[in-house]
Amino acid sequence: MNVKLNILIIAVFITFFHSLTAIKVVAQSKSTRSVELTCEHLISPLGIDNPNPRLIWKVTDQNDGAKQTAYRIVVGIDSNEVVKGEGRIWDSNRMENDSQLVRYDGVALQPLTRYFWKVSLWDTHGAVLNSDVAAFETGMMGEQRWQGTWISDHHDIQYRPAPYFRKEFVASKPIKRARVYIAVAGLYELSLNGQRVGDQRLNPMYTRFDRRTLYVAHDVTTMLQKGENAIGVVLGNGWYNHQAIAVWDFHNAPWRARPTFCMDLRIEYADGSIETIVSERDWKTSAGPIVSNNIYTGEHYDARLEQEGWDKVGFVDSAWSGVRYRAAPSNHIVSQQVVPIRLVNVYHPQSVKKINDTTYVFDMGQNMAGVSEVKLTGQEGTVVKIKHGERLHDDGRIDMSNIDVYYRGDRINDPFQTDIFILSGKKQDVFMPKFNYKGFRYVEITSDKPLDLTASNITAYFMHSDVRPIGSVHTSSSLVNKLWEITNNAYLSNLMGYPTDCPQREKNGWTGDGHLAIESALYNFDAITVYEKWLADHRDEQQPNGVLPDIIPTGGWGYGTANGLDWTSTIAIIPWQIYMFYGDSKLLEDCYDNIKRYVDYVTRISPEGLTTFGRGDWVPVKTTSNLELTSSVYYYTDASILAKAARLLGKDEDHLKYAALSEKIKQAINKKFLDPETGSYANGSQTELSVPLYWGVVPEEMKSKVAANLNEKVRQANFHLDVGVLGAKALLNALKDNGYGETAYKVAVQDTYPSWGWWAVNGATTLLENWDLEAERDISDNHMMFGEIGGWLFKSIGGILPDPDQPGFKHILLKPIFPDGLDHSEVKFNSPYGEIFSKWKKKGKQVLYDVVIPPNTTATFYMPYNVADKELKILSAGKHQIKIKLQ
Repeated sequence: MNVKLNILIIAVFITFFHSLTAIKVVAQSKSTRSVELTCEHLISPLGIDNPNPRLIWKVTDQNDGAKQTAYRIVVGIDSNEVVKGEGRIWDSNRMENDSQLVRYDGVALQPLTRYFWKVSLWDTHGAVLNSDVAAFETGMMGEQRWQGTWISDHHDIQYRPAPYFRKEFVASKPIKRARVYIAVAGLYELSLNGQRVGDQRLNPMYTRFDRRTLYVAHDVTTMLQKGENAIGVVLGNGWYNHQAIAVWDFHNAPWRARPTFCMDLRIEYADGSIETIVSERDWKTSAGPIVSNNIYTGEHYDARLEQEGWDKVGFVDSAWSGVRYRAAPSNHIVSQQVVPIRLVNVYHPQSVKKINDTTYVFDMGQNMAGVSEVKLTGQEGTVVKIKHGERLHDDGRIDMSNIDVYYRGDRINDPFQTDIFILSGKKQDVFMPKFNYKGFRYVEITSDKPLDLTASNITAYFMHSDVRPIGSVHTSSSLVNKLWEITNNAYLSNLMGYPTDCPQREKNGWTGDGHLAIESALYNFDAITVYEKWLADHRDEQQPNGVLPDIIPTGGWGYGTANGLDWTSTIAIIPWQIYMFYGDSKLLEDCYDNIKRYVDYVTRISPEGLTTFGRGDWVPVKTTSNLELTSSVYYYTDASILAKAARLLGKDEDHLKYAALSEKIKQAINKKFLDPETGSYANGSQTELSVPLYWGVVPEEMKSKVAANLNEKVRQANFHLDVGVLGAKALLNALKDNGYGETAYKVAVQDTYPSWGWWAVNGATTLLENWDLEAERDISDNHMMFGEIGGWLFKSIGGILPDPDQPGFKHILLKPIFPDGLDHSEVKFNSPYGEIFSKWKKKGKQVLYDVVIPPNTTATFYMPYNVADKELKILSAGKHQIKIKLQ
């Protein structure tokens, strides 16, 4: 009896133990899940043209040492089958590796088809973790599949009013799914049954229109109805028909023509049949209330010309005209797979100043790129001018002198950064431009008849590419926090489907500004799709000999004598940084031949390894630096990137060739410019010392001497900057990376002239173009070319760096500094593998350093310069706390 009882007790205990184990496994599985399934770095994208799209996932797992050991991807056209793990289109089978970015490798994808996919993951315990099902949808996958034709109205490039188009049609059966595919040369706004389609702005993105034209796919299933429907399209000029004149010659662009579009509305009915409504000669067109629009100046809107219900069923369009056929603007019509531009933040006036009964000035409290919306009631025909600017005169009115200097147009009838709004007199009129944006903090409203205005009459919208924030910096220093904030404001103000220099004076894609700010961009925002699009613009603009223009895209301006290495090295630097930050080599692959042509061109004109092909250290404080030195360093950088890319892509001969070239350039630079006795380059300016250090030109045995000279040079300047844009990129990094982090931090948080902090303490809400607040040229108040400060905060007080040998933060290098004057810091960065958390706090001479390493990664922690214990610490995924004793 006792034996039986003991056996029973043991059996119960074993059952209970197994149940606890099961509970533990289930709990672990619930805490580990696949998240953020993306395709081509987008969530559930429509219009995929890539036949081998990238399938990407991120794992959330709070367990220490969490690691993916294997994966399986299934792809199908039936979501229910995919849920069950059945992939009729592709089954990768179980793959024994920890990749989280995989290119589709199944049967050929079909155009205009919706695919579902999921991933199953195995962890170190052998537990299977199944993701939710995600979707992606292919697009046209070729020009031959378009059924619509290119149409426009009958006017030429000089005609000001925007063309409106409409068509009614009947959807005869219940609708399962409906998609609009619309390609436009210019800009468009689309509506169905009186409702605007989507929340995107300034579509499609700006390209070299005669070489690549973008189309956009929209899901309009819920906007259609069985029976009668109406579709409307309004076209704007954008960069395609630049009617305003400025020094950049866009009015002479080789592609310039009246805007045009091609559209397929593809309706899939519940019974499986498909009908396509297309752009054809059965559409009607008319002018409307948008009587003028220009991306550079403003939009003019006459509310008296509104045609109520023009995009609804039943509108009488007998007065409208027929359309005409147009040739396609290019032979390359491709899907716009880019994060869209949207109205992201809303601002209301912080103050209103009434100048008189016809003039009011509104302070929005924030410099931004975007538009203003006004709601006004007044007498019919009242002309209202809505001027946007960054500065005020002493009398409180807007001062445009810092931003209108390159405008050569009609300042009376088409004033710069000014919308013109004519009231209907019949209702409260509402106006916000569709096809323009401006850079501004202040809005001045003037009218030819008295108006009684308050803050409620105007709203400002911060508009930019709606890239997802992925980084944050919060510290005990209000100045550091402010610098991070204003850097991001400047970056977003200059992101409109491509990075720009400023959102007001130029709106140009200056190449130098783009690569100088690339790390700040990628630490703070998930912007890869913007850069993939912009580098495609580079490939379109590159001349057969390899030369690139200063600004991209361009209508022809920028192929001068200074469009050299310190600016147009974007073609190499940005693809390499994308690879570093994302571990995704596609952009490097796409640009490889272009980088090669570029480097080969420079080699032909600079056979000895030194070159003056460049613009130099633009807008320095006072000291100019040697052009040949800085340009040659960027030549070395590009050749080095090309050699590394060749090795990565298995191009062994190219790797040997360009590795030898980069070594030749380095030796030529050091032979001419480095004084081995003194450890100084050229004349020893901050830029001339920091640029060779940062870009890896200094011989290993000379680094400490050159870095000491740089530190002394900065100390002599009382820890102030004496650099232009090239030095601003290199200086802080060269100091911090060579043992002078304390000096670098003192420069970074300096708040007297010249410094980043000088801007902040003088009220700047974005970065500026000139260190000198009293300068008379190069004085935009919203510029990104000095934007390295934002990225440096992640690399220094956050200490978060990618490992070139395991890019994409697969292995993380942690190299934080704990500078005097800063008590605590919390830096977060959402890497491709998950969030990296780097937080520290001082307690006397001790620092408590808390770090979180995401799943499927490892990290190496390097003790900073001011710590006695220099032991490296290898960290696995999970939470860690390290106690550090300062010297």
